[in-house]
Amino acid sequence: MPSLDDFEQTAKEKLPDWIMNYYATGTGEEQTLQENKAAYKRLRFQPRIMCADKHRDISNRVLGYDVNIPIGVAPSALQSGAHPRGEMATAEGAEKCGTVMIMSSWGQVLIEDVAKSAPNGILWMQTYLNKDRRNTQNIVQRAEKAGFKAIVVSVDSPCVGIRKNKGYQGGDQFIKTLKGEVAAKGFVNYQGAVDDIAKARASGDDRLFKYAWDQSLSCPKWEEVEWLKTVTKLPLIMKGIMTVENAKQAVAVGAKAIIVSNHGGRQLDGLPASIEVLPEIADAVKGTGVEVYVDGGIRNGSDVLKALALGAKFVFVGRPALWGLSMDGADGVAEVLRTLEHELKVTMTLCGCSRLSDIDRSLVIHEAKLKCKL
Repeated sequence: MPSLDDFEQTAKEKLPDWIMNYYATGTGEEQTLQENKAAYKRLRFQPRIMCADKHRDISNRVLGYDVNIPIGVAPSALQSGAHPRGEMATAEGAEKCGTVMIMSSWGQVLIEDVAKSAPNGILWMQTYLNKDRRNTQNIVQRAEKAGFKAIVVSVDSPCVGIRKNKGYQGGDQFIKTLKGEVAAKGFVNYQGAVDDIAKARASGDDRLFKYAWDQSLSCPKWEEVEWLKTVTKLPLIMKGIMTVENAKQAVAVGAKAIIVSNHGGRQLDGLPASIEVLPEIADAVKGTGVEVYVDGGIRNGSDVLKALALGAKFVFVGRPALWGLSMDGADGVAEVLRTLEHELKVTMTLCGCSRLSDIDRSLVIHEAKLKCKL
């Protein structure tokens, strides 16, 4: 079975540099991007010997829905750069594995078409709190009508992080890098503010790249979440939580779940790895009923087990799903998820766990706490 590194290498060989750079890049010196993966390697296992069962159950329940695996697909923009069917294929791949796919509001396929492509899938809709509330409301209510199960609000993007020498510093440079079918599709789900959208198209921004970019950089406040709750009955998930204080604020405004995330190292460079802050955030919201998920840096099944041990109920992968998508569409996405599933099961067995409920913090220790006896 291939590893996720194999998928990434295949994607590098197959995808044009401009879209690979967009997917793979981080901000600043890419410290946070690198730390997201490195931090997992600093965590070591303390296995329970001779207590594993050959039957391993990794099914889970998130926001009231049963999933086959505790691993879902994080939201990523511009998926048509990896495969012509873009988000539709990703949704189908997640559906094949009986798990969650979060669709980006910067997707290049209509919300309704993604829902039709995976009628039995568990789909969540990501959105920003746009400058014009009509755009947010339109995205959210169309997703609800189409059968999506939750709304994921990205709360860590009041502006765009500095992405050095990659061509993605700002709207104009970003647009210049887009090519072919990716540019032709544009951001099709911006439909709410009809009058302003018409003006944007008349100005030459016919695919709404500049408009969507500007709309998402709104510097929202917590009060906006209170408003959002009035326009949808779907549960709200706050994505981009990295501190205990913000986790408590998310609970206070009525979030049903939070995603501990540093945006894949694509926003504020110098943030800690998401796995490093996960335990204290999980502790801070314990007993509130708010579920805790994590993304960032997960590249194998042992990473998944470490995240579950440190307090995550569920994990999400972003870039690895794109690598699978570029390789073989829906089947490629499913193969990435199945690779993680297989690796998780093997790691669980070696750690003496037969089901997710067996996983706790006693299984993991930071390398700094290990004492060399030589």
